[in-house]
Amino acid sequence: MSKFTGAKGEVKLLTLDPGHFHAALIQKSMFDKIDPNVYVYAPEGTDVTDHLTRVDAFNKRAENPTTWIENVYTKPDYLEKMLSDKPGNVVVLAGNNAKKIEYIQKSVDAGLNVLADKPMIINSDAFPVLEQAFKTAENKGVLLYDIMTERSEITSIIQRELAKMPDVFGGLMVGTVDEPAIMQQSVHYFSKMVSGVALQRPSWSFDTAIQGEGIVDVATHLVDLVQWGGFPEAILDKSDVQILSARHWSTNLTLDQFGKVTSLKEFPEAL
Repeated sequence: MSKFTGAKGEVKLLTLDPGHFHAALIQKSMFDKIDPNVYVYAPEGTDVTDHLTRVDAFNKRAENPTTWIENVYTKPDYLEKMLSDKPGNVVVLAGNNAKKIEYIQKSVDAGLNVLADKPMIINSDAFPVLEQAFKTAENKGVLLYDIMTERSEITSIIQRELAKMPDVFGGLMVGTVDEPAIMQQSVHYFSKMVSGVALQRPSWSFDTAIQGEGIVDVATHLVDLVQWGGFPEAILDKSDVQILSARHWSTNLTLDQFGKVTSLKEFPEAL
């Protein structure tokens, strides 16, 4: 069982197979309760290299530089090594979505807290595994929690607070399929700047078998914001959800566009 008391440096991060920039954003600022030593376990490759480059940029920036110390292990048995050594107590997951449920399950089984980026799963087969992982985490006294970065955006916070004010917001309508009570939309840019640097995406982020359908990490944000902002005190059960309609479509990229965001000169065979 892992209980945090608020002591200095008591949170020790284990970064597992980082492939998404949110893994590095966890370390954009330093906090007294988080130990500066971070233990990174990952397979060799550009994912972990890019992650370490981002953290190094935080350490070297001119304004409020961080002082993270990255301890890196990149042998093929990286997962087993992390679970056997356990030099930390909070596993940070942001990367390959197809592998994420295995990482979650094995981490909580080992009695580790998990801070996972969304989505935790990308298909229905993994849902019962995730349900069991939450039960295991509760039984072991550890947390399985979602990073959910959008909840920390000031625009999301203001919108949530305004929705609590009937004199300003009014109330929610009873929606229909044709006229929903709440509509959410998002424009997702494949090419974007993060912390002043052009973001390089791994090629697998364009593979729906790994990334998930419909840029699912963005869609997860939108669904979460509806619940969090519109019904802040309500706990929704899966039985409350009814999918009335859905659609998906392709996103066409030229090789030049693909190369700009991945630095690759050809489309991988998997795509």
